[in-house]
Amino acid sequence: MHVLVDGGSSIDILFRNSLPALKITPTQLKPYDAQFWSVLPGQSLIPLGQIMLPVEFGTPDHFRIEFVNFVVANFDGTYHAILGRPSVTKFMAVPHYSYLVLKMPTEKGVLTVRGNVYTAYTCEEESFKITEAIDLSIRMAETVAQATQVPPDQLQLPEQETPRKNSKSKEHKEVQLVDAASRRRLLSGPTWTPNRKTRSSGF
Repeated sequence: MHVLVDGGSSIDILFRNSLPALKITPTQLKPYDAQFWSVLPGQSLIPLGQIMLPVEFGTPDHFRIEFVNFVVANFDGTYHAILGRPSVTKFMAVPHYSYLVLKMPTEKGVLTVRGNVYTAYTCEEESFKITEAIDLSIRMAETVAQATQVPPDQLQLPEQETPRKNSKSKEHKEVQLVDAASRRRLLSGPTWTPNRKTRSSGF
């Protein structure tokens, strides 16, 4: 599963597309009345519910398990879950976001969990596209709802003006007129003035 550790999130989030993979049915979710923000820009979301699940880090030889209360978001995401401040505090973990490293204490010493840079970049890029698509669908639904409140007389299109008829008649030929002086210049053509200077013969 792809999990994002976000120390800026005040809740732990589980996305809707994670439920079938974890074999969780909607009847197992408990009610969650509060809305949460900042998952989508400027939008508040009503979650499907909440559920307590065990979260394990490490290997069979060196691990740590804690129970985390997830709020189930009512949409799909590129990540399966987001671990926020509550789970980071419960694990007493210290994240280093630049190097994608998470360290936490265990009975056998410090447990180091390393992330994958390529997976993180791919999920982040896809999450931007999904967020834009969801935000666009929400805005379109709001626009349709606002359009239903507009009075019917304001929804009518204005009548188009009838096209004007061409005043030119095909029976008449258009002739360009010029004044008399211009006409004389056109008829007489270019004039030539002989050179009055003559060369001496030298005889």
